[in-house]
Amino acid sequence: MFDKILIANRGEIASRVIRTARRLGIRTVAVHSEADTKAMHVQMADEAVCIGPAPVGESYLRGDVILDVAKRTGAQGIHPGYGFLSENAGFAAACAEAGVVFIGPPIEAIRVMGSKAESKRLMANADVPLVPGYHGQAQDFATLSAEAERIGFPVLVKASAGGGGKGMRVVREAGELADAVAGAQREAKAAFGDDSLLLEKYLARPRHVEIQVFCDTHGNGVYLFERDCSVQRRHQKVIEEAPAPNLPDDLRRRMGEAAVAAAKAVNYVGAGTVEFLYEDGGFYFIEMNTRLQVEHPVTEKITGLDLVEWQLRVASGAELPLRQEQLTRRGHAFEARLYAEDPQRDFLPAIGTLVRLRPPAENDHVRVDTGVREGDAVTMFYDPMIAKLIVWDEDRESALRRLRVALAAYEVVGVTTNIGFLGAIAGHPAFRAVEIDTGFIERHRADLLPPPAPVADEALAAAALSVLLRRRKETRESLRARPDPHSPWLFANGWRLNEESHYDLSLMDGETARAVTLHFRPDGYEVVVDGGAPIRATGVSFEDGVLTAGIGGARVRATVVQQGLDLTVLIGGAVSRLKLDDPSARAAEQEGGSGRLTAPMPGTVVRVLVEAGQVVEAGAPLMLLEAMKMEHTIKAPAAGTVSAVNFAAGDQVSEGVDLLVLDIAEA
Repeated sequence: MFDKILIANRGEIASRVIRTARRLGIRTVAVHSEADTKAMHVQMADEAVCIGPAPVGESYLRGDVILDVAKRTGAQGIHPGYGFLSENAGFAAACAEAGVVFIGPPIEAIRVMGSKAESKRLMANADVPLVPGYHGQAQDFATLSAEAERIGFPVLVKASAGGGGKGMRVVREAGELADAVAGAQREAKAAFGDDSLLLEKYLARPRHVEIQVFCDTHGNGVYLFERDCSVQRRHQKVIEEAPAPNLPDDLRRRMGEAAVAAAKAVNYVGAGTVEFLYEDGGFYFIEMNTRLQVEHPVTEKITGLDLVEWQLRVASGAELPLRQEQLTRRGHAFEARLYAEDPQRDFLPAIGTLVRLRPPAENDHVRVDTGVREGDAVTMFYDPMIAKLIVWDEDRESALRRLRVALAAYEVVGVTTNIGFLGAIAGHPAFRAVEIDTGFIERHRADLLPPPAPVADEALAAAALSVLLRRRKETRESLRARPDPHSPWLFANGWRLNEESHYDLSLMDGETARAVTLHFRPDGYEVVVDGGAPIRATGVSFEDGVLTAGIGGARVRATVVQQGLDLTVLIGGAVSRLKLDDPSARAAEQEGGSGRLTAPMPGTVVRVLVEAGQVVEAGAPLMLLEAMKMEHTIKAPAAGTVSAVNFAAGDQVSEGVDLLVLDIAEA
């Protein structure tokens, strides 16, 4: 076994590897960028070395620098985690040349399986079922067009290298193919440095089922059952579960055996995942991920095994700890990926400081894998994952109930997150009924992403009470410092001469002003929202950002976080955002908004589709912006004339800058 390893990664996966290494008595070396100097994985490791500036190309992708650190610190092996260098055959080869163990598969296995086209040719020879498609080397549009016609529309255009949904387009008719190919090639080139594509028949309603495999250097190979990863958006997984529900046991066995055959076809060693599409009793090979998957914890929960420990043991030359007949599974597990992103804005990544970050309590049923803490920043430089929430119970329904409860208890303030969206999936009747496939989110989009509703009276009452109690506390603390500690002003109870004691507040709910009046009563308050019927609030307390009160006869626990004029209220998993009414600030916002199209986040301008003076219709695409290796289209909010284009292709832009100015036509 190793004495010391280096983790060539960051965030959640680096922290997760360090936890297992520490349990096994293995010392760890963390590498980090200048932006990650105080990151969790840096604090957890026994040693940490800075390897460059924030951009990944200057730090976490610098294999030469990382190898130098490994040699200088005496690390015997390098664990690459997932992403970054984890599936880089060149880096694995450099490790071998330097005499440092790459804790992953052999170089040739990475190379072959890293090419979707080559891997599918190899799988065909190994009798692993494939989706009908084109995996050839000819990449001219004429060839791709002819092959698409042969396969039959709809077809899926995919980047041959890489994964994560990048460089992938669904094409439903021949006229869409040219734009889809061009867009996929640009995205693939930017993400993987390789713009080669392949084509596949697009299955109507497949499930995404993957098999966890493990092989050692002694010729042993096993599968550790399967995971269902069908719930996806933009071809990226959102919620995973194990085992895959409603699969016949014979099918599970055949898929597992096919996955092991796929691994042995490339002399695989270590942890890997063979991904299949499953539809109408048939299953088809998609690709093999030659690394530990993001969703590996659900396999760990149903098997009781530590897959990182298996990786370390196999990489040090040991045999697999168990044979196929010794492997068992128990219960059901879910993993939900918590991201800093805005589902209402087509899942645009969000950046900001985690002002409040309180996960649910961990126990035998709930596990939280994360690489950030309260006060950390989610930046533009890295994947915006906040955490992976993993739950387990004896059966699917019980585990799903635990997932809903844990999501409702997760508190994140400071960045927009997908927690509410995850909760909507977990609570959807079709998800509970296992009516799932890769089109689940799009099919149920109206249910999962309803238009924003007005903030509920309960949340408005909680916000107003928190403002009052916070101000009362601040006033008392200020007055206590004065000479007369017995001043009647210390009461701050809303007393008014010749008037009933009350407190008036105006809160902005989006563009709507909401009036809240708190009437002081001996046992608490009466809250009047927008002139409606009074709501009783009794037993009110406010500590550490948590307000507890009996509101309208029900006991309510609300987390209320105030940042300047902004208020975030969390009640039972629902998030409400309000702003203390400030007329001057509101006027300034309204003055600058009309016709100015701003960058939703930092990124690079890929293409400018219009020019100054051009007349456009509502919804017309104006500019392509690449951010976090994803393309986002800036569209005209209304018909009008482009009066200014402030950036050109290739320009770097910051969040909030004016990209274009549109003179909106009068209605």
